[in-house]
Amino acid sequence: MDNNQDSLISMPVSKLLLKFSLPAIGGMIINSLYNLVDRIFVGRIGGLAMTGIGLSLPFMMLLSAVSSLIGIGASALISIKLGENNKEEAKGLLGNAITLLAGLMLFMTILGLIFKEPILTAFGASEATMPYAVDYMTIILYGAMFQGIGTGLINVIRAAGHPVKSLMIVLVGTIVNIILDPLLIFTLDMGIAGAAWATIIAQLVTSIMVIQHLLSTKSNIRIELNKLKLHLETIRSILSIGFAAFAMQLSSVVVSIILNNSLKKYGGDVAIGAMTIINSVMVLFLMSAMGVTQGSAPIIGFNFGAKRFDRVRQVLKLELLAVLSICTITFILVQAFPVLLSSIFTSEPDLISKASTGMRLFLLMLPLISTQIVGASYFQAIGKAKKAAFLGLLRQVFLLIPLLLILPNFLGLNGVWGAGALSDLISSLFAIVSLKSAFHQLDKLSAVTELTYH
Repeated sequence: MDNNQDSLISMPVSKLLLKFSLPAIGGMIINSLYNLVDRIFVGRIGGLAMTGIGLSLPFMMLLSAVSSLIGIGASALISIKLGENNKEEAKGLLGNAITLLAGLMLFMTILGLIFKEPILTAFGASEATMPYAVDYMTIILYGAMFQGIGTGLINVIRAAGHPVKSLMIVLVGTIVNIILDPLLIFTLDMGIAGAAWATIIAQLVTSIMVIQHLLSTKSNIRIELNKLKLHLETIRSILSIGFAAFAMQLSSVVVSIILNNSLKKYGGDVAIGAMTIINSVMVLFLMSAMGVTQGSAPIIGFNFGAKRFDRVRQVLKLELLAVLSICTITFILVQAFPVLLSSIFTSEPDLISKASTGMRLFLLMLPLISTQIVGASYFQAIGKAKKAAFLGLLRQVFLLIPLLLILPNFLGLNGVWGAGALSDLISSLFAIVSLKSAFHQLDKLSAVTELTYH
């Protein structure tokens, strides 16, 4: 067991959580800047350009969902295998993850390029917004392979005990994107296409650095050619664990499509642009919360595999407290300064008005969302894929979709915004019950383990 792995089981939990979470938080915030910077610059082109990005978002989310299916599934299992000191199986998981990511991303690229216009029409594109959406989505598809490799395998690097390295890789990619955005959009007058090219070039840089690390001697588990061959049982394991993250993001795609069409019906193209701004603000702040859960996941997975349930409980408690604090601070900022936050992305009064009103309503239950985020992440980290999937799907599929179809009929555009808050409230109550049960189960496992060893 090397020093990185040894610290997972011996370092004080609070210090360990900071060690893993701070780089992950930094990585998530930096990673969110990929899209955030695009939207800030594109917003200066005009409201329709912002809407064009919003219309492309569901397919981009689908690409991200596929990356998460493989990357998070493999990384969770790799953490457990390293906790069991089983490096060969960990290498097999890595090899299969790479092959799966490459194959699935190639398929998604071909599918998207062939059917892009019908897809965008289904997403709510109008005659006015279609050119912007097509320009952006086409170029993003050219770089889908880089997104899959980069964002998928960065989870593996973190899970193998290299959180700082994962942060550095994401940081370099983001800096490339930030430099290229104004250069391509304004200096070279490429418009929305420039934003897309900046994004995929940055993702190419990220994927190269990820592969380079996993081939180097500095990595705890390295890529081996004989491990790239797919094995059915390994695939099943990866897909089973990764399904929770995939299902959550896939449901987000479905929600996004229904949401875009509801926004178009009750608020026009401007309302879709407003939702793009709301998503940008939400992602910017909640990436910190997601960073905490990503940093916690390998610690929880490793210690669960090593049967150190007392440490798992401590990490889960600290994780919940940290995420609750982040969500509460975000809630206060959103409710107090919605106009200021919206103005970061646009100077158009109508767009600012719709975005600020929608932001306050749609994100009304932010503090409670912390239980959903932590609950889904915890059950995923310990291999309880069904529970993790349920918590994710409850909010997105079983609650939000029906509410989006019902409430706007009575409340118009405010019904669209209110559907988000109401679904968060109900699903969070279920998450609270699940987490309470998880703490009780960890107490029982800790007691049994202590009796066994004493």
